[in-house]
Amino acid sequence: MQIDPARHSNADNYKLITNLVIPRPIAWVTSLNDKGLVNLAPFSFFNAMGSDPLYIVIGIGNRDEGEPKDTARNIQANGDFVVNLVTEDLLEAMNISAADFPADESELTAAKLHAVPSTLVKAPRLSAAQASLECKLFQSQPIGANTLMIGEVVMFHVADHLVGPRLHVNNFAPIGRLGSPSVYCRTTDRFELPRITYAQWKQADR
Repeated sequence: MQIDPARHSNADNYKLITNLVIPRPIAWVTSLNDKGLVNLAPFSFFNAMGSDPLYIVIGIGNRDEGEPKDTARNIQANGDFVVNLVTEDLLEAMNISAADFPADESELTAAKLHAVPSTLVKAPRLSAAQASLECKLFQSQPIGANTLMIGEVVMFHVADHLVGPRLHVNNFAPIGRLGSPSVYCRTTDRFELPRITYAQWKQADR
């Protein structure tokens, strides 16, 4: 079946892309507003974009009325944010933080979470997160009804029990986002497939 996005609504196209580009990691972003209040919100239009420099990208959609969401406004005003990764024990709290809280009310209180100071950025991180990425804003780019936030990771926070020799991360199992509006997946069912070289492929193909 061919589906032409030009012939469908934004809602239909959102449904298609979020059900096909899966699984997607979840950026659970902490940021600060102009009064120093901590904002917490999850975004699944998110991924790592490079390692030199260490860039991550988050796509933040506008509100229905066209105004920027609190997270986008905070990041642009302060120039930093923290991406906290969501493990299954934090799923319910993450879901609470996705509600449309007013800008003057912190989602942390409702989700019964605590923030702790970051090392190199003003925005705090979540004490309960097993992994957090301190980010400084490199660039924000408006694209249609979205804003792409490109952040440079300037500090990793990873729970001690996850880090093995040579910085190998073991047994870290964040949840992923699947189809819209509320389907998620676990990342505990894994397998390995070693990458082969061209020479190995040529040898095996004989």
